[in-house]
Amino acid sequence: MSSKPVQSTSGVAVESRDNARSARYMQLALLVIAAGAIYPILYLRQVYQPTMLEVFHITEEQLGYLYSALGTLFLICYLPSGWLADRVKPRVLISFSLIATGALGLWYSTAPSFTALIVIFGSWGLTTGLTFWAAIIKRVQMIAGSDEQGRFFGLLDGGRGLIEALLATIAISLFAWATNRHGDDNVHGFRLVVYMYAFLCIFLGVVLGLVRDPQGAQAAETKREKRNVIRDLGTLLKNPQLLLLAGIVFCGYQVFWATYSFSAYLHEKEIGLSVVAAGFITTLKLWMHPVGGIGGGLLGDRFSKTSVLIFALFAAAAALLVLMVAPAIANNWIIAAVVLFIGIMTYAIRGLYWSLLDQCKVPAEIMGLAIGLVSVLGYSPDAVLPLINGYLTQHYPGVHGYQLYFGYIAFMSALGGVAAIVFTHRLKKQAQA
Repeated sequence: MSSKPVQSTSGVAVESRDNARSARYMQLALLVIAAGAIYPILYLRQVYQPTMLEVFHITEEQLGYLYSALGTLFLICYLPSGWLADRVKPRVLISFSLIATGALGLWYSTAPSFTALIVIFGSWGLTTGLTFWAAIIKRVQMIAGSDEQGRFFGLLDGGRGLIEALLATIAISLFAWATNRHGDDNVHGFRLVVYMYAFLCIFLGVVLGLVRDPQGAQAAETKREKRNVIRDLGTLLKNPQLLLLAGIVFCGYQVFWATYSFSAYLHEKEIGLSVVAAGFITTLKLWMHPVGGIGGGLLGDRFSKTSVLIFALFAAAAALLVLMVAPAIANNWIIAAVVLFIGIMTYAIRGLYWSLLDQCKVPAEIMGLAIGLVSVLGYSPDAVLPLINGYLTQHYPGVHGYQLYFGYIAFMSALGGVAAIVFTHRLKKQAQA
């Protein structure tokens, strides 16, 4: 008789834990979709750049100014984003970010003036940088159990790439349907694509704003000693291994930026692909995100993270050089294969360089500051690469401007490989000491 209540209580406890676990995974799924939906609307240029120039009546140089402003705001927001996420509930920040980004997207769909575009891109820098960047990371950390952190963050990155690829495939199909089958112009097709992303962001923002915190999802409160930020920054700047990591991120991240120009490059008359064909190839490249990210991580665990990273950086450099001579190849299948290979290497690089942080011997109490510092230094190309790209493509029309741009990126990728070799060499010396 006495055992029945005990079994019932135990059963209720197990059921409660299962329900809480299901709720946390459901929230993770929503966060993955949110992370995969919020950024593509900012970077439609990687598939629709020629169409964007037509829709907004702007030059490639002006487009570069917009993305330079966006990148500059990201750099400014990296550190304060974390400060804000400590003071406002991440759920609230994420919900606001999605709704505001979607609302700006609706304004964007009206093809406003260049001045209005500057305001839109600047506001996107705030809604996806200041209020979203650290909030999404902190939110995942809150809902993940102590033994689930790696799993949850791995699902966030790989799942985000999968969502981006899925949405991009739906978007390019929608664009092709509107422009080819129904004879609509590119302007209308592009507007439909923007609508898709904008309304999805608004919908997700409302849903995530209404979802309650799952049981046990509160972030652990830790007593923090009062620290001197300037002194801590000085400590980090004296860490050569951390600075090498920042250099690797700086170089590797530029390979990712190069992929934004693939669609416009393939559409140039010397190569001759249609907007839709170039868009489908670059959209297929997005499907390489889970392949490169997960595959690179598995190979890194199987062999050596730095060895796989070094290979990926040098392989990406070589593939970019091949892409430079695409007009002479005259075989669209080979060109597509090169683009997809660069995609795999790009996402392998992105998936591996942050895994080196634990080898930089950074004290746990200033790890967040270290991430912020590496982010500011490593992602600084956000501010300058759009200007370089815009200048080269504007002053060297046709494929020549893109060839110069890809040549520069290939050099930086190889330089990142050299930095990774030095990083590995220092690790070996430390191990022998």
